[in-house]
Amino acid sequence: MMQFSEAPPQPLHQMTPFSIPTMNKSQIHKTRPWLGFPTSKSLGSIGDANCMEQLLVHCANAIESNDATLAQQILWVLNNIAPPDGDSNQRLTCGFLRALIARAAKSGSCKMLAAMANAPSNLAIDTHKFSVIELASFVDLTPWHRFGFTAANAAILEAVEGYSVIHIVDLSLTHCMQIPTLIDAIANRHEVPPLVKLTVATAIEDFPPKLDLSYEELGSKLVNFAMSKNVMMEFRVSPSSYKDGFATLIEQLRVQHLVYPESSEALVINCHMMLHYIPEETLVSIPSTNSNPYAFECSSTSTASSFRTMFLSAVRSLDPTIVILVDEDVDLTSNNVVCRLRSAFNYLWIPYDTMDTFLPKGSKQRQWYEADICWKIENVIAHEGLQRVERLETKSQWVQRMRNANFHGVSFGEEAVSEVKTMLDEHAAGWGLKKEEEDLVLTWKGHNVVFATAWLPA
Repeated sequence: MMQFSEAPPQPLHQMTPFSIPTMNKSQIHKTRPWLGFPTSKSLGSIGDANCMEQLLVHCANAIESNDATLAQQILWVLNNIAPPDGDSNQRLTCGFLRALIARAAKSGSCKMLAAMANAPSNLAIDTHKFSVIELASFVDLTPWHRFGFTAANAAILEAVEGYSVIHIVDLSLTHCMQIPTLIDAIANRHEVPPLVKLTVATAIEDFPPKLDLSYEELGSKLVNFAMSKNVMMEFRVSPSSYKDGFATLIEQLRVQHLVYPESSEALVINCHMMLHYIPEETLVSIPSTNSNPYAFECSSTSTASSFRTMFLSAVRSLDPTIVILVDEDVDLTSNNVVCRLRSAFNYLWIPYDTMDTFLPKGSKQRQWYEADICWKIENVIAHEGLQRVERLETKSQWVQRMRNANFHGVSFGEEAVSEVKTMLDEHAAGWGLKKEEEDLVLTWKGHNVVFATAWLPA
């Protein structure tokens, strides 16, 4: 999900002003409305969030129709009303402005816009590689990740009670940042703690936030931490990718399941903001062979399905002890860029708004945080096909997927709810918690942000 920069991106207002050097802000309202351009009456107060969203939508439509002149004019207006160092709405809009310019660079006659803005040098987002301590501190800034950690750990501890071996498959965006707290809780609950096996997939290194050490080094640190808590841990890295639905990982787990079918080992599949990277629309033909981890799905020679559907069905075939699914509650899967823009704009205002409550302007962490969101915006808006990996789905969509894969949801217990509430008390007053049937939802000023769900094989 996240990408960070060591330094703030170059302000767009320092770029070439899209070949309209003679126009100034006072002329925006004096000029005759451009053909197809929204009037001030339809926009409302120029500079507010609704106005900016409408301008972005009109710009996206102009780019899609290869109307370079109109797109250029709207981009110029946006460039003047949405500085990268402005308020939260202006910074949010600036992120979408960057993404639209990047998209224009790839779109027919609008390629001229990229040249005008010198996009290759000015629009690139540099990544920041975190140390373990930096990442842990960064994750602790808001409940965005801690909410899922807290809810998941409580559900996992309840589900694995009585097992002598706990195998955790951690498909998490945050490089095992959830695990130390879980290890600590396991140590405190047992006089003789169970053996913990931890398996991660190397694919999580593809996305921000990024670590400045290898997974082997990270594993060594986790094993040493577990030992300090009197917990024996085994750490394994699976060279598996989200691109094919973690097929290699699934095969490894299936082999282990076949070898030890009656094992007293609890299998925990912990999915924290990672499953939405699995392709949701790509149809693939899967030959029915014994070596294929998804072959069990095939009733004939081959079948066609999305990797996302196949992954969940494959996980169900492993008969896991519990599956935890935590993700951001928004739909960014539309094939229409304007639909995605609207959905993203009306969701990603939340991190910008929260940022003003806990990070001072100009701080490095704020630069990293905002670059993270800009990376997500650019992926959603500027890319298509397999390059567009930020394909988030809402809670209701994932609930239906899990039910279709023959899982049933389980409620989070009172202990989980209590721990989440205690955690939220450490953060700004705008954060809240609500329970929707069996599921927990993190909110900001009443708006859904992140959901946590727990599942058992039906």
